[in-house]
Amino acid sequence: MNEFDIRRPDRADAMAVHELVAEHDAEVIGKPDWTFQDIADTLAEIDLANDAWVLHAGDRMVGWGYAQRKGMSDNVDIDVQARDPEAADLLWDMVLGRAAGLAREAGHERARVDVSLYAQDAAMRAAAGTRGFEPATGFHRMRIDHQGTERASLPGVTVDRGAPGRDEPLRTAHAVQQEAFAEHFGFVPMTFEEWAEQMEASSANDWNQLLLARVDGEPAAMLLGTDHFVPDENCGYVRTLAVRPRFRGRGLGRLLLRRAFADDERRGRVGTILHVDSNNVTPALDLYLSVGMRPVLAIEVWRALI
Repeated sequence: MNEFDIRRPDRADAMAVHELVAEHDAEVIGKPDWTFQDIADTLAEIDLANDAWVLHAGDRMVGWGYAQRKGMSDNVDIDVQARDPEAADLLWDMVLGRAAGLAREAGHERARVDVSLYAQDAAMRAAAGTRGFEPATGFHRMRIDHQGTERASLPGVTVDRGAPGRDEPLRTAHAVQQEAFAEHFGFVPMTFEEWAEQMEASSANDWNQLLLARVDGEPAAMLLGTDHFVPDENCGYVRTLAVRPRFRGRGLGRLLLRRAFADDERRGRVGTILHVDSNNVTPALDLYLSVGMRPVLAIEVWRALI
């Protein structure tokens, strides 16, 4: 049985964690999927002193894992990455124990624990299955490559843009997002301050990429783009696209997507990427296919009640 040095990570571990995650991704999907900055941002978002661990065998990092509660809800996201099966077992035990503790601290009897897995990752699927996890939903990563996208418009619809320091469009976009996503998988309500803080914690955030559509002056839809896929793929990323329920079916999602595509192409991006829940309550996948996007990766979310 191996002995490991178990400790809490700090931000200085970002490079070693990135190397571990990139190695895993390359084995499973053929290339690294997380950039160094993605890992650095994740380390900045997690309560490292209480909710994360790294394991070493000698000088080599052999595993890392964390649990992260969504607000004060019972919903906790976890991740485990390990080069060693025994290290993986230890990390699973620690993160699941912490997930249960986080739920109790928020006043809940049980935790709804979610872990995201690549569809091809047989080892992680098996590890999750033996611990009571079952598939809950799936996400498609969609991509379009740009070749002269034209800006779109609709009668009676105006599109406002966000900008750092412009409080009103940000607050209005947040209200649209909260209403539109209320029935979506994993949704947890956030105040504007919580939402803005979460967005701004990411180095990829750019309020200039916020689009807010109004129909006859009434807020109806929003899109928030980021730079998450710029470093590795030179692509824009649609982090959020939301249409208020009573404005659906009017072409607003298509309008904002085409505006975002044109903006990304103007910025020199070769394409645009987004993720869509395959069990979305609206026919989102059909929308993305209709504007020329194609699926390039499948990601599953498995859930357990503990």
